[in-house]
Amino acid sequence: MTLEHLLPLIGFVAVMSGTPGPNNLMLMAAGANVGWRPCLPHLLGIAFGCQALLWSLALGLGGLLAHYPALNWGLRLIGAGFLLTLAWRLASARTRPGDQRAARPLTFSQAALFQAVNPKAWMMMLTALATFTEPSRFVADVALVALCYLLVGLPLISAWNLGGVVLKARLHQGHRLRHFNRAMAVLLLALLYPVFFSAEAPPLPAPAATPPQWWLSVM
Repeated sequence: MTLEHLLPLIGFVAVMSGTPGPNNLMLMAAGANVGWRPCLPHLLGIAFGCQALLWSLALGLGGLLAHYPALNWGLRLIGAGFLLTLAWRLASARTRPGDQRAARPLTFSQAALFQAVNPKAWMMMLTALATFTEPSRFVADVALVALCYLLVGLPLISAWNLGGVVLKARLHQGHRLRHFNRAMAVLLLALLYPVFFSAEAPPLPAPAATPPQWWLSVM
């Protein structure tokens, strides 16, 4: 990938990773409730889950969904259900220190698995693969996209978590934290709109089918 294509990729990853979405809102809420250190498994789970999703799509999952649209709607419904659950957890969370119902970050495995049904993560990965990969160097381009998500995307989502940590001292006064959690829950519910009414992601380039065919040929 030339510098002419690399700079737009970096800009795309920065915009998509740094704008509001389920991951960023949950990280900010968790930072405001429990601080930075307990959120590390959540952060690493997002990074791992996004990498796994990217490579799964590159190796043929995107083509499978194109042939079976019902699977796409099934994933949207599961993602919507997960967002509803997260919103309820935030809205009903207790705000006293040590309370068992306090708003907690996701575990590593929960955060990683959530990317499989995270609508924004799917749109990010599909668009990056369709826009920034070339048939002649498909695997190398996918690896570069994956590296860019780690080097650019991970610090940006971490900034959302740190933003919540900065607010923590002020929010842990009176009923501010409770109002904050409920506001974040409403924002999560607002994300249900693009889940069902957003435009379809662009189709993957034809070479995306090459890696799984090659892999099967050597089995």
